[in-house]
Amino acid sequence: MAKTKTFEVQQVIIAVIEFEDDDYICITDMAKAKEGESRAADIIKNWIRSRTTLEFLGTWEQMYNPDFKVVEFDHFKMQAGLPSFVLSPKQWVEKTNAIGIVSKSGRYGGTYAHKDIAFEFGSAISPVFKLYLIKEYQRLKEIETNQYNLEWNVKRILSKVNYSIHTDAIKNHIIPRMNFEKDKEWIIYAEEADLLNVALFGCTAKQWREANPEHTEKGLNIRDFASINELAVLSNIESINADMIRSKIDKTERFNKLRQIIEYQLKILNEKDFMKTLKKLSNDTFVDEQKRFKK
Repeated sequence: MAKTKTFEVQQVIIAVIEFEDDDYICITDMAKAKEGESRAADIIKNWIRSRTTLEFLGTWEQMYNPDFKVVEFDHFKMQAGLPSFVLSPKQWVEKTNAIGIVSKSGRYGGTYAHKDIAFEFGSAISPVFKLYLIKEYQRLKEIETNQYNLEWNVKRILSKVNYSIHTDAIKNHIIPRMNFEKDKEWIIYAEEADLLNVALFGCTAKQWREANPEHTEKGLNIRDFASINELAVLSNIESINADMIRSKIDKTERFNKLRQIIEYQLKILNEKDFMKTLKKLSNDTFVDEQKRFKK
C-alpha cells in the first residue's frame, strides 16, 4: 500500500490509501464522525450486516472482482435481517475473497473501502456528511491533477530548453561538415531529433503522426504524450547527444549509447515512482489550502 493521504470532512480527518492503483478511504475514520472513536467498529458492523449493504457490496464485487465467491455471498444475503446475524469486514473479506474492503495496521490503521463503497457508507453517517465527503475528496483529486500537470509542464519546458543545446551542437558541428544547401538544413535537424525519438519512443515523428492523425490535426506531437519520466530522460539525452556530437562520435555509436542510457535511467525512475512523490506533494498542498480557506 502506498503512503497515506488525508483530507478533512466536517472537522474529521479521513485517511486515504492507494491500493491496486485505486483510492481506498478509511471508513473507520468516517464512522468516528457519527458517534466517536469507541463506537466506530460497531457502526461499520451494523452497516455491513444489512441486506441493502450486502446487495451493494456483492454487486460491486461481481462487477470488478473475477475471484469473488458468489456462493458465500448468497449465504450471507440469506441471513441478512435475522437478529442473530453478525458480520464484520474481516469475515466478509475472508469468506467471499472481496477486494472492495481492506484492513491496514499501523498509524493510519483501520478499515478502508474503495471510494465507491466509502461514498455509499457515507449515507450511513448522514446525507450531509456524504455530500461533504464527495466534495472534499474531489478537491483532493483536483489538487493532485494540477500538481501532476505542473510537473509535466516543467519537464516539457526543460526538454525544450535542452533541445536548444542540442540544435546548437548540430549547427556548429554537423552542418559545417555536410554539403546541404541552406534551405535543406532542416533535414539534418529532423534526423537528429528522430534519433532521439526512435531511441526513446521507438518511432520517428513522421511514423507517430501517420499513426495518430486525430492528434496531429490538433497540432500535437509525440512528445506531448510522453510521461513525466520520459520527459526527464529526454532532457538528459538531448544534452548527452549534444556532447557526443561535439566529440564527433558516429551516429550509430551515439544511438547505441543513448539506448543504453535511456534503458538505465527509465528503469531507475520507474522503480522509484516519482508519481508517489507528486501525490505526497499534492496532499501537503491540499492541507495548506484547507488551512488558508479556514482563515
